[in-house]
Amino acid sequence: MISELHLPLILIAAFVATASPGPATLAISGLSMNSGRRYGLAMAAGVTTGSLAWSISAAFGLGAIMLANAWAFEVIRYFGAAYLLYLAYKSARSAMTRGRVVQASMSARSYRSAYGKGLALHLTNPKAVLFFGSLFSIGVPADAPLSSLAIIILAVGVQSTLVFHGYALIFSSAPMVAAYTRLRRWFEGIFAVVFAFTGFKILTARLGG
Repeated sequence: MISELHLPLILIAAFVATASPGPATLAISGLSMNSGRRYGLAMAAGVTTGSLAWSISAAFGLGAIMLANAWAFEVIRYFGAAYLLYLAYKSARSAMTRGRVVQASMSARSYRSAYGKGLALHLTNPKAVLFFGSLFSIGVPADAPLSSLAIIILAVGVQSTLVFHGYALIFSSAPMVAAYTRLRRWFEGIFAVVFAFTGFKILTARLGG
């Protein structure tokens, strides 16, 4: 049955969706460079938890239900866009602040705070809703047994964990931290542009064309 699900193709699609630059990977990268590896890993764990929550929900039909009921998707869309625009504002303010001692946009007071920010970021990400809703409604047969769904959820979850935590490890390395220290305002400017662009794109997108 698993062969009929084309698990390798599902994993490739999931890898492209998770590894491609986006709000989650950008936030993990920024926090890892600014606050260190442990905070980056904590945020990555929050993002992974959000990804797993959407994956499980979609497997049991919630993704399809949300896509069929536009109002539910709209609620998440507006919350997600508002949060991204807030991050864009913080990044822009940090980019315009001179000096070394600054409050960077990607920061956290505790590991719990970093985890919560990652979780909130992914739970309000319309991209995650669309991806997992499409994955399980199109890529998985309607009569797929529970064991097959469990394998897909586990495989995608493990892959997401490796990708998001990999970002935290890479961007908390000494060379990346040194680059961020020297070019902090440029990094924050890039964060501001990307967060703002993504937020406005979400606001102006139309579900179903």
